Amino acid sequence: MKKITSALVLLLAGNQLVFSQETDSTKKPAPVIITGSIDAYYRYNFNNPKAYPYNSLTSFTHSSNSFELGMASIRADHSFGKVSATIDLGFGTRAEEFAYNDASTRFAVKQAYVSYAPSSKIKFTLGTWATHVGYEMVDAYLNRNYSMSYMFTNGPFTHTGLKADISLGGKTALMIGISNPTDFRTAPGMPKSFIGQFSTGSKDDKFKAYLNFVAGKQSDYKKVVQPDLVATYAVSSKFSLGFNATVQSVKLDSDSTSHFTSYKWWGAALYLNVDPVSWFGLTLRGEYIEDNDEYLGLKHVFAPTLSANFKVNNLTIIPEFRLDKAGNSVFYKSATEQTSSSGSFILAAAYHF
Repeated sequence: MKKITSALVLLLAGNQLVFSQETDSTKKPAPVIITGSIDAYYRYNFNNPKAYPYNSLTSFTHSSNSFELGMASIRADHSFGKVSATIDLGFGTRAEEFAYNDASTRFAVKQAYVSYAPSSKIKFTLGTWATHVGYEMVDAYLNRNYSMSYMFTNGPFTHTGLKADISLGGKTALMIGISNPTDFRTAPGMPKSFIGQFSTGSKDDKFKAYLNFVAGKQSDYKKVVQPDLVATYAVSSKFSLGFNATVQSVKLDSDSTSHFTSYKWWGAALYLNVDPVSWFGLTLRGEYIEDNDEYLGLKHVFAPTLSANFKVNNLTIIPEFRLDKAGNSVFYKSATEQTSSSGSFILAAAYHF
C-alpha cells in the first residue's frame, strides 16, 4: 500500500513539472458556480413506534409522525485552466449522519477537494469526496426514492485521500486512489485503503456500467473488502432500469488477540423507472439483503419501495410507500413487542438550484 501511495504522489509531481510551463497566465478564471438544494419530509411508520430509530434501519429517515428537515446544501465549484476546486456544505440531520465521524453537529462538510488535470486524459483529486460505491446519492433531489437502501446505509459514504481519474478512450475510464479508512476525514497513524472504479458505456449513453472497489484495514482490528456493481439502461425516454449489487467481506478481531472472525453480507437492488409524462414518474425499488452471518443483525431483508415523483420546475414532490420484511424481529410493534416486518409512508419535497 505504501508503494502505491508513493507512486501516485510521484506521478502527480512528475505531471506538475511537465505541464507547469503550459499554464497561460493571461487566461481568466471561470466564474464560481453556485448550486444548492433543500429537502424536507414527513414520515409515518404504521407500527407507530415511540423510540429511535422509529423502525427505520436505513439512513436519514429516523422519525415517525413528525415533519423533518432533511438537508439544506450549498455547493461552490470553481476552475482556472487545469485546476479546480469544490466546496459542498450541508446543514440538517441528513448532513450530520453523512459526516458521522466528524464532531456532532448538524452543519457538515460533505465534500471539499481540489483537482488538477495536466491533460484531457488524466485528473488528480485531493481532499474529501462522496463515495463512488453504490447507486444512490446523499442529495435527495438526485434520487427518485426518498428513503435510502440498505446497501447505501451500510456501504461507504465518503473517502478522503488522493485519486487519479484516467480516460481510456471513448466512454471507458479508470479511477484508482488511496484514502483514509472509510468515512474518516482525519486518520493520523491509521491504515489506508485502496479505492478503484472501472466505468464504461455505450456510445449513445443509454447503457452505463461501473465496477467499484474498496479494500483495506479500517483499524488494527477490522479489515473490509467490498466490490460493487452499478448498471443503468435507458430502454426509452419513458422507461429505464437501474441495478446495484454489492458484497462486503469483513474481518474483525473483537477481543484484540489477533484472531480474526470473518463475516460477509451481500445485497442487490433493481430500480424500475417509468415516466409517462414530463411532470410525473414512478420508481419501484426492489432490494434484497442476505446477511447469514448476521453482521448487520438482519439475517435477510426484502424491502420493496414505491415512489411517485411529481415535478414542478425544480421542485419534486415524492409520496412513497415502503415495506421492510426481515429474517429477524428487528422492528417494534410496541415498546415491548417486536416483529419482523414494518411499513411506512413518506411525503417528501426536494428542491434544487
